[in-house]
This record gives sequence, structure tokens and C-alpha cells, in this order.
Amino acid sequence: MLFRWRVNIFLISILLAWGLVFYRLFYLSYLQQAFFIKTAETQYENQKEILAKRGNIYVRDLTTKEKDLVATQKTYPFIYVIPKETIDVSLAAQKLNEIFGISMEQASKLFEKKDDPFEVVERYPSEAQLSAVRGLNIKEISIGYEERRIYPAGSFLSQALGFLGFSGDDRIGQYGIESFYDNRLSGDSYADASFFGKKNNLQQTANRGDDIILTIDKNIQLFAEQELSYLMKKWGSVSGSIIIQNPQDGSILAMAGSPSFDPNNYGQYRLENFTNKSVQEMFEPGSSFKPITLSAALDQKKVTPETTYFDSGEVDVAGYKIKNFNEKSFGTQTMNQVLEKSLNTGAIFAEEKLGDKNFLNYAVNFGFGQTTGIDLAGESSGDISNLYSGRKINFITASFGQGIAVTPIQLVNAYSALANGGRLYRPFIVQELVKPNGEVIKTEPELIGTPISEKTSSQIKAMLVKVVENGFDKARVKGYDVAGKTGTAQIASKEGGYSEEFVHDIVGFAPAFDPKFVVLIKLEKPKGIKFASDSLSPSLGKIVKFLLNYFQIPPTRQ
Repeated sequence: MLFRWRVNIFLISILLAWGLVFYRLFYLSYLQQAFFIKTAETQYENQKEILAKRGNIYVRDLTTKEKDLVATQKTYPFIYVIPKETIDVSLAAQKLNEIFGISMEQASKLFEKKDDPFEVVERYPSEAQLSAVRGLNIKEISIGYEERRIYPAGSFLSQALGFLGFSGDDRIGQYGIESFYDNRLSGDSYADASFFGKKNNLQQTANRGDDIILTIDKNIQLFAEQELSYLMKKWGSVSGSIIIQNPQDGSILAMAGSPSFDPNNYGQYRLENFTNKSVQEMFEPGSSFKPITLSAALDQKKVTPETTYFDSGEVDVAGYKIKNFNEKSFGTQTMNQVLEKSLNTGAIFAEEKLGDKNFLNYAVNFGFGQTTGIDLAGESSGDISNLYSGRKINFITASFGQGIAVTPIQLVNAYSALANGGRLYRPFIVQELVKPNGEVIKTEPELIGTPISEKTSSQIKAMLVKVVENGFDKARVKGYDVAGKTGTAQIASKEGGYSEEFVHDIVGFAPAFDPKFVVLIKLEKPKGIKFASDSLSPSLGKIVKFLLNYFQIPPTRQ
């Protein structure tokens, strides 16, 4: 009797124990299912915080000293299936059909590759679809997570930023900052993350990537983009660029390009939209190159601002007849008037006084025919190769900006040297790199050379102020000395010679004798307008006035 009682007690104990186990399993798998799903997701998110992420990119606000995010990472869920784990293909396919509207045939094909451990079903699932997959509670259909690059400001600064694209299965920076600083942004060392042995788009790195703070001021950039959009619409141009540079150190305050793109949806745009024309495309500058020629002749003391020559309206050189843009003769003219009236014959006169060898040396010393070294991907070196041919006609046409090709960044950088006392800096667009441990690496201004003397700089600045005062008054700003020069150049034809289409450009700076900024505006193939002095000088005036007010620069003249 005692034995039977002990056996019963033992059996009851076992039943109670198994009951507790089954209750616990029921409690965990059913009653607490939602809690554990949420906990798992939270743990995943917390884990992701300690895994490396691509660094953020910021622009500055020079007035408030704050920074604004223009590129970052964000975690998104996606739905995937596991073919090699699937036992009941028909059931799994039916669930995909019900949740995602995929046909049974298409759904079944996802499970055919038994050696393929991972197939994405939906990269952008809705909340309802996510909830439905969680409710399935089957391992064949699961939720994964990946980081994607987000650009909160859309197309703002897009050509300078670039985007995070694909190289095979890997994510890499393409164009602009994203490409040039790809290793910095992605971390020092990295390996591809994987789900069950298959590559995912998320890259996990040993260290989080560096953050980047640009020299770009968000307010100046926005104003430049708005003005460029206005110009593009007004003149029906094919493309356009605006660069604003600090001439005292080479930093870029704004870099606008049109047509642009939204890097969040870069796949919807043509490849040419990604090209940053400010650094990647070259053009013949036309008369905006004349101040380079004149400053070289001044620096060599071959001419002074008051040196005169007789303008007959044309020059015969090596069998070529070169005329002024308006085919008129102005008689005796000074070098000041050469720039004011944009006389081709005067630029030729200055080049001949300077000499071909000196002219080439100054062109090189100003940075033409070579990359500036700006920290952006794909920079073009321009093209002054015909000056090495020794043909006199090439030097003659180059003196007034034709037959040679420059990039907008080369031209604005050369004008910065004209403006700042003769110092040529390497232009740069990244102000600081911030490492994950908080260490800050600041970009220090880098002096490349001194193509002209400080005295020459003072002379050419005074001459360019007279150009604005006497040449294109629409760029004037009351109370300030504004310097500048326009260029109107015919576009070379593929068949040889020149077409009837033009490039308009203008470069200016202010206050002229203590410059805080240099502005370049360029339009390709504007319609219904012949000269850059008419199409661009009003916009130069608007931008200069905005910047003078923005930096609270006091008037420089009565």
C-alpha cells in the first residue's frame, strides 16, 4: 500500500512537472509571442548601434555655428525566404500569395534553389505585411534588416555629395564626397555581413565610419541653387553651375549644379545628371580668361594699367585674322579699357608683350591644365595642351580664352588668387573628419603657389572694379567695391571650328580690396541672349548683395 502510494506520488510529480513545462512553452510561444518578437527586434536594433555604420555628412551654418545632416544611415526591414529550410513549398507559396500578391508560380520559384539560402521577397514591406509575416511564425519566411543611405534634403547639394550605389553585391560611394571619402565613411576595415552565408547590402565594419563636416554653408548653398534654377528656366540652358569660394583659404561655400538629381532615388535619373560639372567638365572660358593674361603681363612689368595700344579692330597673325567680339575698332586704348570693353586685340597685345613662354608658365602656375586637388571624385584637368605645340595662333587665341579648356573650379580658384594677394590655394570641400572616438581632423589650408605678386593682385583688382563700374553695371551693389569679368565663348563643333552655340560665364568677388568670397556662374547654351554681361551680371549682383548682407560686411565706399 505504501509502495503504491509512493508510485502515485511519483507519477503525479512527473505529470505536474511536464504540465509546468508545457504551460511554459505555451506561455512563451503564444501568450508572450508579441513580447519576444518586439524584444528580439529591440535587441537587433541595439546590436546594430554597436555595429559599424557609414558615417554621416553634415553642412554648416556659418551664422549659428550649427550643422545640418545631409547624408546618414537608416535601418529598414525587408522580407526574405529560406529555400533550403522550406519543407512545404506549396504552403509557403500560398502565404506569399496572400500577403504580397505574388502569383503562386512566381512564389514557388523562390523556393526552387535549394542551395540558395536567401531570397529577398520584398525590400519595402508595409506595416501590414510585416505584421502578417510576424503572425506566420514560420522560419521559411522571415524579416531581415538592412541599412540604407538616406539624404534628408533630397536633391540639395546632390552633385557634390554623390550617392551610395552598388558594385556587384557591395555598396560603395559613387561620385562626389561619397566616392572620394568612401573608405573614411565606411570605416577603416570592413567585411560583408551575411544572412546564412549569402551577402546582404548591409556592411558591418570593425569601426564605425568617420563623420564628415563640409565647408558648405547651407544658406549660401540654398540661395545659389535657387538662383541657378531661376537662370536655367529663364534662359533655357542645357546645364549650369555656381561655385562660391572663400579666397582666403580655398574652402568651398557653395557648389550648385543643374540638372541635378535626388540621391534617394538615383536610379530614376540619367547618368549625365550625376556629373558634377563644376569639377568634371571643361569649357572654353572666353573673355573671363583675359584677367589672367593681363595679370601675367602686369606681373612681368611688360604693361601697366595705363599702357596704351592702338586698336584697329583686328589683328593678322600667322595667316589668321582675329577681330573684336563686336568687330569694331576703338582706336587708342589702355589696358584698363581692354578689360572694360573686353577687347580681343588688347589681350593679344598683352600676350605678345609677355611672350609665349611666359604666358604658358603663368597659365600653369595659375593651375590650368592640371587638377586642383579638390577633394571630390573625378576631377578633370582641363586642357591647355595646344600651348605646347609652339604654334603662335594657339597662344593668340588662348590670350582671350579660346582654344584652351578649363574647369569651373580651376577658373574660380585662379580668380581667388587674383583677389587674395596672389596666393593659390588647394580648394577643399571637407572642413572636418570626426572619428568614432571623437577625434577631429581639421583640413588646413594648403598653399599651392603664388602665381602673381601682391602688387599685381592690387592692380588687377582695381582694373576689375572698373570693369563692373564701366562695363556691366547690373552687377553693382551700392556702397561696395565689386570686381568681376564675364566670358562669352562659342562652343567648339565636332566637325571642326565653332558652332553658333555659346557658353556664358562670369566671375566676381567682393569687397574687391578685402574679398570674402568669389562667385562663378556658368550657363551652357543659353537661348535668346547673346552675351554673358546681359544674362549673368544681374545674378552676380544678387548673389554678391546676399553674401554681403549674410556676412554683415560694412560698406566699403560712399
